[in-house]
Amino acid sequence: MPRSEQFTTSVETPVDTAVDDVLARMRVLDAELPPHDGIAVFNRVYLAVTLEVDRRIDTGRFGDARATATLDVRFAERYLAAVDAALGDGRPPACWRPLVQMRRHPGVRPLQFALAGINAHIGHDLALAVVDACRSLGCEPGDLEDDYERVGDVLVALEERIREELMPGPDLLQIADPLTHLLGAWSLERARDATWTAARALWALRGLPDVAREFTDRLDTAVGFAGRMLLTPL
Repeated sequence: MPRSEQFTTSVETPVDTAVDDVLARMRVLDAELPPHDGIAVFNRVYLAVTLEVDRRIDTGRFGDARATATLDVRFAERYLAAVDAALGDGRPPACWRPLVQMRRHPGVRPLQFALAGINAHIGHDLALAVVDACRSLGCEPGDLEDDYERVGDVLVALEERIREELMPGPDLLQIADPLTHLLGAWSLERARDATWTAARALWALRGLPDVAREFTDRLDTAVGFAGRMLLTPL
C-alpha cells in the first residue's frame, strides 16, 4: 500500500510555497495510487479544483488573494491529513472512512467515489478549514465570505463537469438510472451552504472547546453517513 510522506505546513510558511506544496503532494498521490482506487479518483478531481483556484488567484479573480490562498491551503491540509491516516496506521475522520473502506469495491462507480470525496471534504473539512484560516489570518469568517462563495462557484462548475464525464455510458443504462437517482439525493450547493453555517457556529464556539469538539464530532459523523449512502454498490 503506498504511503506518501507526511505533510505539514506551518503558519509561517509563505502562502505561495504552501500552495505549491499541496499541489506537489496531490501529484505524488496521483502517481502512487492505482487509477481506479476510490481515493485516486477523488484526488484527480481535487487536483483539478486546486489548480483552477490557484489559476484564479494568480489572475486576480479573488478579492483577497492571500486570504483565499490561505483558505485553499488549510482546506487541502485537512484532506492530506486524512489520506496520510488512511494510507498509514492512523484513523481518518469518520467522514472519510466510507471512501477509504469502499475504495476498491467493484460495485462502486468512479462518479460515486468522486462525489463521496467531495461530500467529506466540503461537508466536514471546509468548515474546519475556514476556522483554521481565520486563526491564521486574524480575521472573522465574515471577512472570508465573498471569496468563500467564489471558491464554491468553482466547485459547483467542476462538479457539473465531473457528473457529465464520469456518468456511465449508454452501454450501462441499468447502472445509469439507479446511479442518477442515488446521486440526485445529494447537492453540492446545499452542502456548501450548510458548511458555511457550521463554520460560523464553530467560530462562535471557539471559547467553548468542549462544545466545539462535540459539534465537530457530530458534523463528522453526519457527513460520514451521507458518504456511506453515496457509495452504495450498484
